Amino acid sequence: RAEVPSMAEQEQAVKRTIKAVRNRGDAALRYYTRKHDRVKLTSLEVSKKTIANAYRQVDAGLVAALKLAAERIRSFHTVQKEALLQESNRAGVGWLIRPLTRVSVNAPGFRAPLPSSLLMTAIPARVAGVEEIIVVTPPRRKKEDIGNEVMSLSADEAVLPVTLVAADIAQVDRVFAVGGAQAVAALAYGTESIPRVDKICGPGNIYVTLAKKIVYGVVGIDGIFGTSEVLVIADETAKPGYCAADLLAQAEHDPLVSAIMVTTSRRLADEVNQEVEHQLESLPRKEIATESLRNNGLIAVVANLDEAIELANLYAPEHLCLMVDKADSYIDRLVNAGCIFVGENSTVPLGDYVVGPSHVLPTDGSARFSSPLNVTDFVKLTSVVNVDDATLKKLGPAAQTLARAEGLEAHVRAVAKRLEALG
Repeated sequence: RAEVPSMAEQEQAVKRTIKAVRNRGDAALRYYTRKHDRVKLTSLEVSKKTIANAYRQVDAGLVAALKLAAERIRSFHTVQKEALLQESNRAGVGWLIRPLTRVSVNAPGFRAPLPSSLLMTAIPARVAGVEEIIVVTPPRRKKEDIGNEVMSLSADEAVLPVTLVAADIAQVDRVFAVGGAQAVAALAYGTESIPRVDKICGPGNIYVTLAKKIVYGVVGIDGIFGTSEVLVIADETAKPGYCAADLLAQAEHDPLVSAIMVTTSRRLADEVNQEVEHQLESLPRKEIATESLRNNGLIAVVANLDEAIELANLYAPEHLCLMVDKADSYIDRLVNAGCIFVGENSTVPLGDYVVGPSHVLPTDGSARFSSPLNVTDFVKLTSVVNVDDATLKKLGPAAQTLARAEGLEAHVRAVAKRLEALG
């Protein structure tokens, strides 16, 4: 069994990859794609014709579901834009709002394609007014391709049709069959084929995450995301089957996922434990869910809902489910959560796919200080200062006093010249 590289070794490998892409451009992209994905790319960009033809290869029901999800994501973020992104100019000071020019979305390979993540990232960017959106995704070999031999593929052959359909529905401009740290480097610095972007978005493996951390500052990033997590707060009115199903819906993602329930009812805790065991038996991803629950699963019994809410605010979970009587009445007391799912009908998978808000949420307690992906991630504010004569007379002397206190005489003189001109 191959030894897993240490974090330091992984980081050094990523730094070498970034340096190579900066120096060698497309040649380095092809080299690392061959090395890591075992694909020799004869082209990097997927053609418009291939994207258009992808619909023929995707089940009509899946296409319809993607379109429904896209419609709701677009609608939600349009309302959000109208509410949050308003310019202002009062008494000579204010701000302008300008969308980013070009952003990228990473559509990871993982065990299965994640078209929903592509929609949840690209659509808010488009609604915000981003001019150009680029998708990068690792080339995928067909299931029937056995062995570790290198395969020669064009970009048109190397991207799953469902990914291309999602990209088209999200109104993406370009799709490249490149993934991993090499794609992040290309997006940060640009190559002959891939233009540099203003912001890199989308999930990825540890190498993608490390690469995003390293290039941050040269380019913006959406955030550093860990594994998924859910906290269910439940009282004696909650349905055990619903609670167990929501815990398992997170646990099946990954062995590192945290699925936790905090309840005021010992009876409910016992019943949910039994339900989890029962539902696990028929779950296709039973092994993954079992490992996740064994490593990171927990059901805690507390004295009252006040304690449960206090624990939730300390934990700051990515997903917070309120499975309690009069759930609406507790929303105002919850201050740290990526997304709050209120009441028994509001299961996390609805939020993952079709409700509307982006499912790209803060993890690992970062909901204490960060927000879900939203339209404000794809714009920048520029302050505007327009000083008239009256304001100059009013504020100039104070500015000079502060400048003298800081020993900046040129600052003092810059103001003085304008005051003198007023007479």
